[in-house]
Amino acid sequence: MVRKLPSGRYQASYLDPNGLRINASATENGKPVPLTFLDKKTAEAWLSLRQTELIEQRWKPPAAREPDEILFSEYADRWLASRELSPRTRSEYRKVLDGVRLADFSGYTLDQISPAMIKRWWTAHDDGHPTARKKAYDLLHAILATASQQDEDTDAPPLITTNPARLSAKTKNRTPTSRPKGSIRPASLAELTKIMDEMPPRYAAMVLLAAWCAPRFGELTELRRRDLTINTDTEGNPVDGTLTITRAVVWPEPDTPVVKSPKSLAREVAIPPHILAPLLLHLDEYAAPGKDGLLFPAVESGGHMKHGALYKVFRRARQAAGRSDLRWHDLRHTGATLAAQAGATLAELMNRLGHSTVGAALIYQHAAAGRDAEIARRLSAIATNSPL
Repeated sequence: MVRKLPSGRYQASYLDPNGLRINASATENGKPVPLTFLDKKTAEAWLSLRQTELIEQRWKPPAAREPDEILFSEYADRWLASRELSPRTRSEYRKVLDGVRLADFSGYTLDQISPAMIKRWWTAHDDGHPTARKKAYDLLHAILATASQQDEDTDAPPLITTNPARLSAKTKNRTPTSRPKGSIRPASLAELTKIMDEMPPRYAAMVLLAAWCAPRFGELTELRRRDLTINTDTEGNPVDGTLTITRAVVWPEPDTPVVKSPKSLAREVAIPPHILAPLLLHLDEYAAPGKDGLLFPAVESGGHMKHGALYKVFRRARQAAGRSDLRWHDLRHTGATLAAQAGATLAELMNRLGHSTVGAALIYQHAAAGRDAEIARRLSAIATNSPL
């Protein structure tokens, strides 16, 4: 692989027989030093020589480097290559490492990166994109955390004594342009109705499932006819139904959908009876044919729907409902909050959302705390024998 560095020079790297990425280096005074190239053609020529050595089995691993000689960019590549990650996560990490934010550290050795440097970097990148800056910092923190730990397999000592990425919570949360944690406001029933009315008919069932069964977007757009079970009575009226969620689609590259296990646990979700009839109508009108047909195929390709295609119509609908702040993922939050308000226990919420830990589900139970006044009213009704 050849990539252009912020300095304008080119860096060449390749994967060794063990799958580790090796950056180009030279030897000075008996020690390896980073090697970069003035132009891309020279870097590619260097790579061709290494490829020949590998093919002819003449290749030898480069000499071991001292911790204070390892560049952050080199270690970051090794760190990423050694991780077991989903295709989408690996692709996202690669984009962050190749982006302009972490390029600030690429020319420094691990021991040269200090807490003060990271604090200056954080301040310098206060550019109105707090989410991107936080993602870059989180990845930087994870990489340097590994460098500050003893190797579990070889017992090799840490490359650096401590992790210099230790910004305080106060500093990291000082981002007025971002939405404060816990500030998500679920959609009201009136707002959901308005959004459905404003969405094209083929998207109405998506809104219903997102708001009342709380799947993630990737889970929703991978649903197929066989994942939807609706039972009817003798007259053909829907009685009950379940949604089976065992897969999700991700997009590691813009035009490359990958079907994988869901981020949440696989699960079966009971469907509220009031949305069964609209779902049957959607099956007749818009779902792809066959048991493996997608419930929500893309309009033009018939394949998996992309996030951007949905937002073209969702933005207008949420604006009409007076909720320009509402993200599609907030419909999942809405569904979880409605379930908590309906009296779902913590275990039931975890099952419905696919959560394996109680932390996330507790958020939605806390969101149902507004029912306390209604509980108090019911308690008084019991005490006075009044009708509930």
